[in-house]
Amino acid sequence: MTATVPEEPVRRTDADAEARGLFVSFEGGDGAGKSTQVGRLGEWVRGLGREVVLTREPGGTDLGLALRDALLHGDHVDPRAEALLYAADRAHHVASVVRPALERGAVVITDRYLDSSVAYQGGGRDLGADEVEKLSLWATHGLLPRLTVLLDLDPESGRTRLTGDPDRLERAGSAFHRRTREAFLARAAADPGRWLVLDASRGVEDLAADVRARVAPLLAEVSA
Repeated sequence: MTATVPEEPVRRTDADAEARGLFVSFEGGDGAGKSTQVGRLGEWVRGLGREVVLTREPGGTDLGLALRDALLHGDHVDPRAEALLYAADRAHHVASVVRPALERGAVVITDRYLDSSVAYQGGGRDLGADEVEKLSLWATHGLLPRLTVLLDLDPESGRTRLTGDPDRLERAGSAFHRRTREAFLARAAADPGRWLVLDASRGVEDLAADVRARVAPLLAEVSA
C-alpha cells in the first residue's frame, strides 16, 4: 500500500486570522540577512503602535528548539524524515504561536516558513516541491503569509558571511544550495502577488526601506 500526503487545498488561508493580523515571512539562503531584516521590520512596525511577534522556524517554540538542534546539529537524518520533522515543527508553531497572534490582530514576522521546506527539501533534497508543499499546507491548515520576502543571494557569497561552525544544511554542498536558490526563485516567479524578491547583496538599510514600502499598504488593510 503506497502512503500519500493528505490532500489539502493548495491556496487555502485562514480568512478570519488574515482579516485581523498580518503574516510576513522572510526566506533565502544561509547568510542572506534574514534575521537582520526581520529585526528591522519588527522595530518599524512596533514604532507604529502595532503588536509584533518575531519568530522563526525551526525554533519558535520549545518543541521547535529541540527539533532545531536535532535537524541542524544532530546526526544524519533521512531526507523524508527531515521533511516530516520540519512539518511537525511547523504544525505546532502555527497552532501555538502564529495563528493565535494573528487572531488577536498582531503582526507576525517569521524567519523562514513553509517555502524553506519546499526549497530545501523539495528542491535541494530532490523530494519534489509539490509533495513537500502539500505536506506543509496540511500541517498548517493552509495558512500562507500575506507577504514573503525573498532575500536572494548567490550561495557562494552567502557562505562568506557565515560565522561559527556550519550546520547540517550549510554543509550540504554547492549543488544543493544552487538547487535551493533556484527553487526559491521559481516559487517567487509563480506567485508575484505574495513575494517580494530583493537582491541581498545591497545595503541593509536600502533593503529595509524596500520591505517597509511593501508592508505599509498591507498594514492599512488589516484592523489595528
